[in-house]
Order: sequence, then structure tokens, then C-alpha cells
Amino acid sequence: MSERLEDIAVAMVADGKGILAADESSGTIKKRFDAIKVESTADSRRDYREMLFRSDEAMSKYISGVILYDETLRQKAVDGTPLADLIKAAGSIPGIKVDAGAKDLTNFPGESITEGLDGLRERLAEYYGLGARFAKWRGVIAIAEGVPTWGAVKQNAQALARYAALCQEAGIVPIVEPEVLMDGAPADHSIDRCAEVTQWVLKTVFDELYDARVSLEGMILKPNMIIDGKNARKAGVEEVAEKTVRVLKATVPSAVPGIAFLSGGQSDEEATAHLSAMNANYDLPWKLTFSYGRALQAAALQAWSGKTENVAAGQRAFTHRARMNSLAAIGTWKTDLEKAA
Repeated sequence: MSERLEDIAVAMVADGKGILAADESSGTIKKRFDAIKVESTADSRRDYREMLFRSDEAMSKYISGVILYDETLRQKAVDGTPLADLIKAAGSIPGIKVDAGAKDLTNFPGESITEGLDGLRERLAEYYGLGARFAKWRGVIAIAEGVPTWGAVKQNAQALARYAALCQEAGIVPIVEPEVLMDGAPADHSIDRCAEVTQWVLKTVFDELYDARVSLEGMILKPNMIIDGKNARKAGVEEVAEKTVRVLKATVPSAVPGIAFLSGGQSDEEATAHLSAMNANYDLPWKLTFSYGRALQAAALQAWSGKTENVAAGQRAFTHRARMNSLAAIGTWKTDLEKAA
């Protein structure tokens, strides 16, 4: 495969393929394992992810890349094969989450800044050596009374731009993820408020990317969909699709090869339905696909429940969700396909 940034970015959003976000931090994966009563150890985390990466049909047909956590990129499968090599063998691309998480932003109550720029150049060189060809950095923007502020939006956009420039210098495609949260407090904002904030955030992010001389052809955007607050959900599928497309058309340059949505608090089926509606009903200058974590994995995790004898069931559940989202990425998903399964 070509090592040009533009070619890697195009491969990441190939027709009917999307990105598996398997980059849960140790804390997050522990919560997910707690829910299925499995102890979170280095081995149990490896076993779980190996199950996903060895799901041949899902990985070869529907998944273009996998975002890994630092630990996972360094882990080997039970038979000694590096997990990154399993991903490559399936024709998928290994990637790496490089941010150090969102921390409270000094002087900005209720807002956060993502840390992890210190030493990033050196870490990216190491990750490249371990096989990663794309990376991810998430900036988190909350909606509340008087929030977000310009200061928080600007600082998060600058951090995303600096990260993206460092990635490209290292031969790594940056996934730029500015997430406007649907939860938070009181999470009762309207879909129009989400649209207004997301448009402002994306415009600011692209201004900063331009100023940092980031090549737009060699990056992927990972935004939230335009959706009402978690405690005010009433917008239907068509409204979410229409408003999301409108905001993207107003802010995202056509030079960007693709947009891979996060699922952010949506149910598995909602995330699939919204994506499919956008691809079915709108003519767009970029590929629209998925970069889901929970919405691809929840059913598989439940089916597996930490038991060796359930690996095949876990893989079937993962493959089903991957196939549904693959259909959504080309705009041909239908609700009845879920029932058939």
C-alpha cells in the first residue's frame, strides 16, 4: 500500500468501509468489562480485541482501519503475532489514539482542554515504527448556559491543528475529532443549538488547520452528528441527517477526503440510520462513513462476555454491526435488515 498521506486517507474512507474505534483507555474498557462482569487485565483486554481483529469477514470487507490504544498497539496475540499485524493481514490499517485526555481548562469553569502535545513528535515517530499510519486526537466541547466560550473553542482548535501538523510531519494521517457533546449538564439543548455550536467549532478548527499549514487532503474529520441534547431527544432521522449535512457543507472544505462520524451517545441502530440517511439523500463532496466504538462493539462485547466458547458469537455480533454500518456508508441500510439478523 502507498505511504502517501493522501492515499492512506482515501483508503480509510474506501466505499462501504469505516473505522473501528478500539482505543478505549484502561479506565473506559474497565467500565465496559465491569458491565459484563469480566475482570479487566492485560490478557482479557488482549483476548477481547484479538476476537474483533480475527473476525475475518468484518475486518476484510467492512473495516478500513482500527484506532488502537498505546497498550494494544504493543500487544501480541496469543500465538505471538503483534495485534497490529493481524489488522494489516486483514487489509485494514492500524492507527493510534495519541491524546492524553481532556482536563479542566484553567479559568474556564465547565470546559476542558485536551492534553498530550508535549513529547508528541517523539511518540509519533515510535508509533510509526510500530506500524501506525493514522492517529486520533479528540477535543471535547460542552454545551451549557454560557458554554462553550470562544477561549475554550479556540484553544481546543489550536491543539487539534498542532497535533495534525505533527502527525503529517511523521507520515501519519491525523483524524481530527472536535466533539460537541450531546450529554453534559443539563444536556437539554435543542438540535438547533447543537448545529450553531458545531458550525462555530468546525469553522474555527479549519481556520486553525489552515494557519498550521495542514494538508487537508491528508486528514480525516471525525465530528459529532447534529443531534439534540441527551435529555431532549426528539429529532427524527431525516432532521438529523439534513441538519448535519447543512453544517458540514457550510464548514468542511471539499479537499478533505472523508468524514468519519463518532457515534457519541446514540444507540447502535440510530448511529447506523442517521449515516445511511445522509448518504442516501444527499450529493456530497466527501465520503461520509463511520468511526464508531461502542456502536460497533456493544453487541459483540455482550455476546462474548469473557468466555472462550463465546468467541464465535461475539464475532458474529461484531460482523453484523460492521455490515449494517457498511451499508449505511453507501446509503442502502434498511431497518428490516436488523430484524432479519
